[in-house]
Amino acid sequence: MKSESGNKGSEGTNQKKRHKGEGHRERLRDKFLATGLTGFHDYEVIELLLTLGMPRKDCKAAAKAALKKFRNLPGVLEASNEELRQIQGIGPKNVLGVKLIKAVADRYLERRITGKDPLNNSQELFEYLQHAIGDKGRECFEVLFLDAKNRVIKADTMFQGTLTASAVYPREVVHAALTHRAAALIFAHNHPSGEPAPSTDDMALTRRLVFACRAMGITVHEHLIIGNNTYYSFADHGHIARMKDDYDQKFE
Repeated sequence: MKSESGNKGSEGTNQKKRHKGEGHRERLRDKFLATGLTGFHDYEVIELLLTLGMPRKDCKAAAKAALKKFRNLPGVLEASNEELRQIQGIGPKNVLGVKLIKAVADRYLERRITGKDPLNNSQELFEYLQHAIGDKGRECFEVLFLDAKNRVIKADTMFQGTLTASAVYPREVVHAALTHRAAALIFAHNHPSGEPAPSTDDMALTRRLVFACRAMGITVHEHLIIGNNTYYSFADHGHIARMKDDYDQKFE
């Protein structure tokens, strides 16, 4: 009996050690299951993700440190495995939760627009682009390849540049369009500054792309610049139509 009591005492001590912080994590999980992310601080979101790979480790301090280093939630999600592991308290297992949720979100949003006409699903298109490239720290150039019925065949971030400019090659864009047997394209790129107004270079690039695609019988429907939860539409401002007219006047 004495021995059994001693074992129980030892077991109780071990149980307390095992469950340090467990109540806090359970409250976070219950809160998420009840209301989603409503009312969550960004560090709590990161903390919850870190616990996916390390369910019995206190991750609050590491979550706050990651948020401080990478400035915001998108910055944490976009950080590389190596950058995340530099944060004290984050190891390979913790990184799993962060990278997994980012990859799942990427695939989910791409699948939402695949097979649909993005010209008639502007909100889903913007949500996809905002997630795919909107929060990047450098400019990224996205191409959506469409079939003859304007349904998305594939979406691809083809080029990535510096904070101020991307090196985009119309020849490679046309080659990719032909490879995917695309009949039409939608272009998009982000402005890390958050201001979506087009630059002179943006105008010149769009013109080169429209001309190159038109020469191959490929329609360009749109070029969107993604800013801070907003966008600039070349089509809405009449630029795409004018560029097509310019091509026709010069070459047809």
